[in-house]
Amino acid sequence: MKSIEVVAAVIINNGKIFATQRSKGEFKDLWEFPGGKMELGETQEAALIREIKEELDVEISVDEFLCTVNYDYPSFHLTMHCFWCSIANGSIKLLEHKASKWLSKEELPSVEWLPADIEVIELLSR
Repeated sequence: MKSIEVVAAVIINNGKIFATQRSKGEFKDLWEFPGGKMELGETQEAALIREIKEELDVEISVDEFLCTVNYDYPSFHLTMHCFWCSIANGSIKLLEHKASKWLSKEELPSVEWLPADIEVIELLSR
Protein backbone atom coordinates (compact mmCIF):
# COMPACT_ATOMS: atom_id res chain seq x y z
CA MET A 1 0.00 0.00 0.00
CA LYS A 2 1.27 3.47 -0.89
CA SER A 3 2.18 5.77 2.02
CA ILE A 4 1.72 9.54 2.03
CA GLU A 5 3.15 11.87 4.68
CA VAL A 6 1.52 15.27 5.15
CA VAL A 7 1.39 18.19 7.55
CA ALA A 8 -1.75 20.00 8.69
CA ALA A 9 -2.33 23.37 10.33
CA VAL A 10 -4.87 23.69 13.12
CA ILE A 11 -5.09 27.47 12.90
CA ILE A 12 -6.67 29.11 15.92
CA ASN A 13 -7.81 32.71 16.23
CA ASN A 14 -10.02 34.20 18.96
CA GLY A 15 -10.90 30.71 20.18
CA LYS A 16 -12.08 29.50 16.77
CA ILE A 17 -10.44 26.86 14.56
CA PHE A 18 -10.07 27.24 10.78
CA ALA A 19 -11.49 24.53 8.49
CA THR A 20 -11.38 24.26 4.70
CA GLN A 21 -13.62 22.42 2.24
CA ARG A 22 -12.04 20.54 -0.65
CA SER A 23 -13.01 21.75 -4.12
CA LYS A 24 -11.94 18.72 -6.19
CA GLY A 25 -10.68 15.16 -6.20
CA GLU A 26 -11.75 11.96 -4.54
CA PHE A 27 -12.74 13.73 -1.32
CA LYS A 28 -14.43 16.76 -2.93
CA ASP A 29 -16.74 18.70 -0.56
CA LEU A 30 -15.32 17.12 2.62
CA TRP A 31 -13.71 19.35 5.24
CA GLU A 32 -10.10 19.26 6.44
CA PHE A 33 -7.37 21.15 8.20
CA PRO A 34 -5.28 22.90 5.51
CA GLY A 35 -1.82 21.62 4.71
CA GLY A 36 -0.19 19.21 2.31
CA LYS A 37 2.67 16.94 1.36
CA MET A 38 6.21 17.43 2.56
CA GLU A 39 8.92 17.83 -0.07
CA LEU A 40 12.21 15.92 0.07
CA GLY A 41 14.53 17.37 2.69
CA GLU A 42 11.87 19.71 4.10
CA THR A 43 11.11 19.91 7.83
CA GLN A 44 7.50 19.50 8.91
CA GLU A 45 7.34 23.15 9.97
CA ALA A 46 8.83 24.44 6.68
CA ALA A 47 6.42 22.28 4.68
CA LEU A 48 3.47 23.63 6.65
CA ILE A 49 4.51 27.26 6.18
CA ARG A 50 4.99 26.68 2.43
CA GLU A 51 1.72 24.78 1.95
CA ILE A 52 -0.37 27.36 3.82
CA LYS A 53 1.21 30.18 1.78
CA GLU A 54 0.38 28.26 -1.44
CA GLU A 55 -3.19 27.38 -0.41
CA LEU A 56 -4.28 30.40 1.64
CA ASP A 57 -1.81 33.18 0.70
CA VAL A 58 -1.09 33.88 4.36
CA GLU A 59 1.97 33.54 6.57
CA ILE A 60 1.55 31.38 9.64
CA SER A 61 3.48 30.76 12.80
CA VAL A 62 3.87 27.06 13.63
CA ASP A 63 3.35 27.26 17.38
CA GLU A 64 3.19 23.76 18.84
CA PHE A 65 3.01 20.10 17.78
CA LEU A 66 -0.50 18.71 18.36
CA CYS A 67 -0.52 15.08 17.19
CA THR A 68 0.28 12.59 14.45
CA VAL A 69 -2.57 10.64 12.88
CA ASN A 70 -2.03 7.36 11.02
CA TYR A 71 -5.02 6.40 8.90
CA ASP A 72 -5.56 3.68 6.29
CA TYR A 73 -7.66 4.91 3.39
CA PRO A 74 -8.72 2.24 0.85
CA SER A 75 -5.87 3.06 -1.57
CA PHE A 76 -3.12 4.53 0.66
CA HIS A 77 -1.80 4.94 4.20
CA LEU A 78 -1.75 8.52 5.50
CA THR A 79 0.58 9.88 8.16
CA MET A 80 -0.56 13.39 9.10
CA HIS A 81 1.45 15.59 11.47
CA CYS A 82 -0.78 18.29 12.98
CA PHE A 83 0.39 21.54 14.54
CA TRP A 84 -1.28 24.39 16.38
CA CYS A 85 -0.71 27.47 14.23
CA SER A 86 -1.60 31.15 14.20
CA ILE A 87 -1.68 33.79 11.50
CA ALA A 88 1.57 35.75 11.51
CA ASN A 89 0.95 38.08 8.58
CA GLY A 90 -1.74 38.71 5.97
CA SER A 91 -5.36 37.73 5.43
CA ILE A 92 -6.59 34.32 4.36
CA LYS A 93 -7.54 33.96 0.69
CA LEU A 94 -8.87 30.65 -0.61
CA LEU A 95 -6.66 29.70 -3.58
CA GLU A 96 -7.45 25.96 -3.72
CA HIS A 97 -10.44 25.30 -1.47
CA LYS A 98 -14.16 25.66 -2.14
CA ALA A 99 -15.07 27.20 1.21
CA SER A 100 -13.81 27.83 4.73
CA LYS A 101 -15.23 28.37 8.20
CA TRP A 102 -14.01 29.45 11.61
CA LEU A 103 -15.53 26.96 14.06
CA SER A 104 -15.67 26.84 17.83
CA LYS A 105 -14.77 23.50 19.43
CA GLU A 106 -18.49 22.85 19.87
CA GLU A 107 -19.13 23.54 16.17
CA LEU A 108 -16.41 21.22 14.84
CA PRO A 109 -18.81 18.26 14.36
CA SER A 110 -21.15 20.47 12.25
CA VAL A 111 -19.24 19.79 9.00
CA GLU A 112 -18.37 16.51 7.26
CA TRP A 113 -14.64 15.95 7.88
CA LEU A 114 -12.22 13.72 6.02
CA PRO A 115 -11.85 10.44 7.95
CA ALA A 116 -8.26 11.10 9.12
CA ASP A 117 -9.22 14.58 10.35
CA ILE A 118 -11.99 13.10 12.53
CA GLU A 119 -9.29 11.73 14.87
CA VAL A 120 -8.03 15.30 15.35
CA ILE A 121 -11.58 16.57 15.95
CA GLU A 122 -12.03 13.92 18.66
CA LEU A 123 -8.79 15.06 20.32
CA LEU A 124 -9.81 18.74 20.14
CA SER A 125 -13.27 17.98 21.56
CA ARG A 126 -11.93 16.51 24.80
